[in-house]
Amino acid sequence: MVEFSEFLEESSSSSPPDHGQSSSTAGYRYDIFLSFRGVDTRHSFTDHLHKALLDANISTFLDDEEIETGEDLKPELESAIKASRASIIVLSKNYATSTWCLDELVLILEQRITSNHIVIPMFYHVEPAHVRWQEGSFGDAMTKHKQTMEEETDTYHQMNIYLIY
Repeated sequence: MVEFSEFLEESSSSSPPDHGQSSSTAGYRYDIFLSFRGVDTRHSFTDHLHKALLDANISTFLDDEEIETGEDLKPELESAIKASRASIIVLSKNYATSTWCLDELVLILEQRITSNHIVIPMFYHVEPAHVRWQEGSFGDAMTKHKQTMEEETDTYHQMNIYLIY
């Protein structure tokens, strides 16, 4: 059976395994960045996962602050994502309702493309198919985001029309 830390070492094609050294000594500040929706998992699954990773000597970034709706992604979160070898995304029922979680997800996936960042999805009380096909709570959240964007676009266009006249 392959240990999680060995998986991280062997999964990176950009550098040879460190065999016993934390990836933070190989140019990364963190082994893992945890992305999660606080209201769903902070005081349950994510806390237990974080503790298990730390107990396994896997350096893990966990943001311990709630982020208010409408706030921009904190620069330290973007830095932490870039300074991590991998991300675990805890996809829960309300994950997609948070524009902040979605912004984090975009940054994580950009890192995957540009830096061989490892991405590990975990499905917490949601079906993988609901995430993939944007059904259930994920579909509802994405529909709501789309409506909000359309309303903002309409408002922007109306403001431009008034400015022209």
